[in-house]
Amino acid sequence: MPIAKVNGVETEFEPGMTVLQVAERAGHEIPRFCYHERLSIAGNCRMCLVEVKPGPPKPQASCALPAAEGQEIFTDTPMVKKAREGVMEFLLINHPLDCPICDQGGECDLQDQAMGYGRDGSRYAENKRAVEEKNMGPTVKTFMTRCIQCTRCVRFISEVAGVPDIGMISRGEDAEITTYLEKNIDSELSGNVNDLCPVGALTHRPWQFHYRPWELKKTETIDVMDALGSNIRADSRGAEVMRILPRVHEGINEEWLADRSRYVVDGLNVRRLDRPWLREDGKLRPATWAEALDAVAAKLKAASPDRIGVVAGDLQDAESMKAALDLFRALGSPNTDCRQDGSILGAGPREGWLFNSGLAGVEQADAILLIGTNPRLEAPLLNARIRKAWLTGKTRVGLIGERAELTYDYDFLGHGSKTLSRLPKAAADALGQAERPMIIVGAGVLAGPDGPATLNAVARLAAKLGVVKDGWNGFNVLHTAASRVGGLDMGFVPSEGGLSAVDMVKKGALDVLFLMGADEIDASASGAFKIYLGSHGDRGAHGADVILPAAAWTEKPGLYVNTEGRVQMAERVVFPKGDAKEDWAILRALSERVGHTLPYDNLDQLRTRLMADHPTFGRVDYLAPAQGFKVEALGQKGELGDVAFRSPITDPYLMNPIQRASATMAELSAQRSQPALLAAE
Repeated sequence: MPIAKVNGVETEFEPGMTVLQVAERAGHEIPRFCYHERLSIAGNCRMCLVEVKPGPPKPQASCALPAAEGQEIFTDTPMVKKAREGVMEFLLINHPLDCPICDQGGECDLQDQAMGYGRDGSRYAENKRAVEEKNMGPTVKTFMTRCIQCTRCVRFISEVAGVPDIGMISRGEDAEITTYLEKNIDSELSGNVNDLCPVGALTHRPWQFHYRPWELKKTETIDVMDALGSNIRADSRGAEVMRILPRVHEGINEEWLADRSRYVVDGLNVRRLDRPWLREDGKLRPATWAEALDAVAAKLKAASPDRIGVVAGDLQDAESMKAALDLFRALGSPNTDCRQDGSILGAGPREGWLFNSGLAGVEQADAILLIGTNPRLEAPLLNARIRKAWLTGKTRVGLIGERAELTYDYDFLGHGSKTLSRLPKAAADALGQAERPMIIVGAGVLAGPDGPATLNAVARLAAKLGVVKDGWNGFNVLHTAASRVGGLDMGFVPSEGGLSAVDMVKKGALDVLFLMGADEIDASASGAFKIYLGSHGDRGAHGADVILPAAAWTEKPGLYVNTEGRVQMAERVVFPKGDAKEDWAILRALSERVGHTLPYDNLDQLRTRLMADHPTFGRVDYLAPAQGFKVEALGQKGELGDVAFRSPITDPYLMNPIQRASATMAELSAQRSQPALLAAE
């Protein structure tokens, strides 16, 4: 490896690294505003000046200067110090002194670097320029007078999000960042530009003036708004979650976060279930926990075991599903299911329902076939990964299903099942000749009566194209529910003779139906006695006979398994609202009343039991290496007619009870359906 000297100390570096990267590898901090390691190099701000020998006797921008063998880099000479002070003085010429009212105050790069690298005075007394504010949509609040034209937002929207809605116009003193034709940012990743902004020019509109950063308690946890399991930090004040920010996890979300995960926090505080309710004479009335649990226990004891069923929702943690599974199996019920959408996954090897390549593995694929999925709606950060691979020019993307407005070019191959058996020759050759071919099948394709035959057809296509081979497993299922893989891993599916979730809600199928956070399935036709255990007064609670208030995902510790099979641990951020309890604790109390007391008294004992019965849950943040399996054996052979493939998501901002309770999600949904009618603030 080549060697350069940084402040007199020799440092090895990889070919292609910049002087800034070499200096930071040597342990020397280089101030910067425009440079970001995940974006292209712009060299706008000139704050990263260093002195380099051999070279001209002047400061040079280290972010854009390639490192070379034998270079001498100086980061703290008088020349460098004076140059940085001059750059900071220029940056502050027009920057307003409104730190006391700025949402960025306390976590602002400009503040920090002005203190660390600036000078204690200014030679400019002219009036500061003013720039008109822009309307960029429900997630971005602009104060463009503060902008220093670093263009991080421009580069992110163009390069990562793939929707070039932001740009710079004019030159010199008139230069400003704006959206084209006063258009809102049409991206599901727009909130990331607020994180990237090094000053207070772009801030989070939904949280404007709600908090100061130093007031917040910070908790590292996991996102459950989709099945990726993005790593997040939830910041709270008192009993309220105030904001959600991304954490770096290279294998999952890098350092980005989807808007629906970031701005859903206001939905955690409204429409909450904070006390038990009982239905009497057709009307719900408040009840005590003893009354509610006794009513449920009486119904469960009176019913025949084969007339009792439980459906787990899309946001359930693994511990609550394990407690429910143990309890209803002890009662003798075979009717357990975590698949509200009617999916047929859950039989055969674990690889049959995982995203086997891993989310980061998308960047290694040289041919990707999307089947019945719109990753931009279902998993925006996966879509960004696909775009990243496509930008290299080495990855070709094909699509079978609905035409979609993705952020990269793709070959449209057909609308549905007929294309699986007659794949166009060019696409078949591209996949067959690829070194690392990949198939991504949407979970919605595998639901319904055609699901088994569709899965088998996809599996046979995967086998024909060599998608699964030594050292590479390119067969991937993209789930949309955070709880789905965990439920399938523990066998939360009907046992022999049991009913699926779709069959359980049919009229006359059951006498007692237990809905555990299950809001995405219509149980209105069922004549069963319905118990709803959940956190929000949403669809599942509306027709329930007993409502048991449970903790939301930020109010309890829990294990979740993402679509690639990685087990992750969510932490409690705040305590449950009112009289609400953790799901597993409610089920444990209920088990005593029905005479089948569960064999664990605390969460640690429950997790021990879970990991003993299902060892995969014991390996937190572990991604198993690619395993080969008989992919062609998946599903069931059968006649597959002309079936059109569609994404199961029609509105990515109204997918679960928390999102439907959020005012910000309602705004984003309205912008998506009627972008021209959303008025500026």
